[in-house]
Amino acid sequence: MVKILVVEDDHTLRHNLVEKLRSEGFTVIVAEDGEIGLQKIRSELPDLIVLDIMLPKLDGLSICRMVRHDTATARIPIIAITARSNEVDKIVGLESGADDYIVKPFGLGEFLARVRAVLRRLVDRPVVHQDEIISNDIRLNLTGRRVFKQEEEVRLSNKEFDLLAELMRNKSAVLSRDLILTKVWGYDYFVDKRTVDVHIRWLREKIEEDASNPKRIVTVRGVGYRFEG
Repeated sequence: MVKILVVEDDHTLRHNLVEKLRSEGFTVIVAEDGEIGLQKIRSELPDLIVLDIMLPKLDGLSICRMVRHDTATARIPIIAITARSNEVDKIVGLESGADDYIVKPFGLGEFLARVRAVLRRLVDRPVVHQDEIISNDIRLNLTGRRVFKQEEEVRLSNKEFDLLAELMRNKSAVLSRDLILTKVWGYDYFVDKRTVDVHIRWLREKIEEDASNPKRIVTVRGVGYRFEG
């Protein structure tokens, strides 16, 4: 049975979300503030986290970052909830590690649809076997730093390999150019953001059926890129 953790300090909203999820057959755990939420994430290892951004004691963005940097919790999907709706806030939420973003006020029908959509993407995420990430016909060997497409090896540069590995680890999640630079090139490495676009183009030429009409590495206009497999 799917276990969902709801971290929300608003009593009425928390109650409504929990009742809706339970009526749909989900097992639901609750937390009223960020510190308790983080504790329950680590102890319960839920299948999905519904996380308010504006929380007492520890805010949701900080929790997102902690979850993504802990190997035990890094792959748990997160739906962020916020009262702020501008584009910058959405991008910040996605960069912090959220898989989806829903703005208050929202209907319970929309909320449930987003929960089901994120859980479907979770089923489609690549399989990780110790030192390999596998997605459809792409197999990435982490220890050997080799990539295979339909069992034929694809020759990649070091940065192309690191970029593809980061995209595949976060299949279906949108990664901004800034986040990619941080993960692949490093926090203190000064690189023009266009470097990401160039490496994405090179990757597409090597793994896409048609690099001019990419299906595996998709551009999310104004934000970054998403790996679809």
